[in-house]
Amino acid sequence: MFADKQAVLNAFRFRHACKSYDAAKKIPADDFAYILETARLSPSSFGLEPWRFLVIQNRTLREELRGIAWGAAEKIMDCSHFVILLARTQAAMQADYQEKIWGGVHGMPPETVGMMQKFFKQFAETDFAIADNPRSFNDWAAKQTYIALANMMTAAALIGVDSTPIEGFQKENVEKLLSGKGFINLDEYRVSVMAAFGYRAGEPKRAKTRQAVDDVVDWIE
Repeated sequence: MFADKQAVLNAFRFRHACKSYDAAKKIPADDFAYILETARLSPSSFGLEPWRFLVIQNRTLREELRGIAWGAAEKIMDCSHFVILLARTQAAMQADYQEKIWGGVHGMPPETVGMMQKFFKQFAETDFAIADNPRSFNDWAAKQTYIALANMMTAAALIGVDSTPIEGFQKENVEKLLSGKGFINLDEYRVSVMAAFGYRAGEPKRAKTRQAVDDVVDWIE
């Protein structure tokens, strides 16, 4: 049932921010469904799942995005699948949504839902102090999408699929484009991050480098 540790580490060493993709190679439908499923199954703060995933396969739309997403410019037309991760807005995460998720999705009884709402209210108003600032609230929601993104990239690497996380885009213009075409409602979602998936056109020019363990880990016994 569980993966071999070395196989997982090998996948992490294989994974890199792919710079160019082989346009002739496409990810099989069942493989990409598996990648999306790891996003859907990802954890989120309070289990609120404040995300949505747009899989952009339309060539015309990709071309339009290319002009306002410089980080994707060299990848978006050749990658097999291109995903835009959306974060739910504060206005779209009020009591009705909370009841839908905690009561409807997670099957919590009404009294537990009420308790969760009190906990979340304290968290938003006091612990993280995001309740009075929609931008801060959206930043918090966007952090949850990065958990899903990381799981998608790891899952992809485990089956030999390459990926590239992308923050290089004009956020306001991307949102304007997507909302203008009716793909998102800006009262409900905002763009968080993008990602390309596919197969590398060539091997990386240099080996993966990272700081030493002792430089990034402190043990407090």
